[in-house]
Amino acid sequence: MPPPPPPAAAAAPPRRQPDGERERERTRLGHAMPGRGRPCAGAAGRSGAAVGGWKGPDPRGGDGATAGASGGGGGMEPSPAGEEEEGAGRFRASEHQHARYNPLRDDWVLVSAHRVKRPWQGQLEKPPPEDVPRWDPNNPLCPGATRANGKVNPQYEGTFVFPNDFPALQPDAPEPGDDDHPLFRAAAARGVCKVMCFHPWSDLTLPLMSLAEIRAVIDAWAELAVELGASYPWVQIFENKGAMMGCSNPHPHCQVWASSFLPNEARLEDRTQRQYLSQHGVPMLLEYAEQEARRKERLVVENADWLVVVPYWATWPYQTLLLPRRHVFRLQDLHEGERDSLASIMQRLLIKYDNLFEVSFPYSMGWHGAPTGPYLGEDCGHWQLHAHYYPPLLRSATVRKFMVGYEMLAQAQRDLTPEQAAERLRSLPEVHYKQRAKEMS
Repeated sequence: MPPPPPPAAAAAPPRRQPDGERERERTRLGHAMPGRGRPCAGAAGRSGAAVGGWKGPDPRGGDGATAGASGGGGGMEPSPAGEEEEGAGRFRASEHQHARYNPLRDDWVLVSAHRVKRPWQGQLEKPPPEDVPRWDPNNPLCPGATRANGKVNPQYEGTFVFPNDFPALQPDAPEPGDDDHPLFRAAAARGVCKVMCFHPWSDLTLPLMSLAEIRAVIDAWAELAVELGASYPWVQIFENKGAMMGCSNPHPHCQVWASSFLPNEARLEDRTQRQYLSQHGVPMLLEYAEQEARRKERLVVENADWLVVVPYWATWPYQTLLLPRRHVFRLQDLHEGERDSLASIMQRLLIKYDNLFEVSFPYSMGWHGAPTGPYLGEDCGHWQLHAHYYPPLLRSATVRKFMVGYEMLAQAQRDLTPEQAAERLRSLPEVHYKQRAKEMS
């Protein structure tokens, strides 16, 4: 009978990375975003920001919002796409999976660009109809139509705002009862919900509207932000475009919900932006806009006042972030010229979206700015106005990205890199495909 095998050697303790090695790893997975802040009372432009080196956390743990708090200035310049030089491991962001840190949400996204090559055998979406009638008496958003509550819309010719007939928030909801166990907490949730029609015609969307019409939408947004922000701490302006995003009515419109509380996303962005300003001395998104304007590879469109990028940490395939170049807290703080240039850059972005797959491009978008109501008198220098665009389409007008499985249970994952997405959007024409078809007919 053979003798028993010798006992296995004890596992060696994990090697502790030297400080310099850990620093390089964190830098490679992070993003350099230093700077300084502004007081709430004046949203003036900034100049002469010092540049420092932001250190990202290890993707296996740690709090990214607090990493590298000492942050000093040092001209650290990691490659924006996470590419290594020849001979240094030959890493290619477009070929090798890697994690990217999102400092605005203090979380990570897995980038697996090689997966975009796999054949698609999943669900195909139905493209939106091309024959939407300009006016339909049965459409409750059309001028002169009767809504579900029996009210008749006026014969409006521009924007039209009215209370949501089926609001998720009401101003007079009673307080929930207390529970004596900490696992069962509830809190009051009050507010108002409004609907805003962009235009009287149902067959128009924002990219097909004139600059003057888009500017009217922006002005109406700002007016609602002032009106509702006088009483409520958070005013969420958002648009769900397309049936794929749950929009049941093709008429161009958005919603505005004002709440008596700061929602989850608002609280998260307030915390991360506040911590970044405290640690680095500059508003996070102001410095981020400057970095992206200089680096260019994720830039989609820009003008004198605004830029649109596919964020370094984007989750959705063609997700974009719309940022002002000046330090601005809220929509209502924009001056006349900035509102005009905002209308222009929105139109350019949305035309590119539609041109990508030559379809009315679905998305959810919304504005985030400094809290209002009781927060109006507080310091909000860490905040920077911005808009998020979250479109679901991935490969074509019928193939979308699904956030399921790993994304729901572990962390977000994307296929093509943000740089690839930005390059594709950037290369698209700024004349709408429908307009080009008319010119060629």
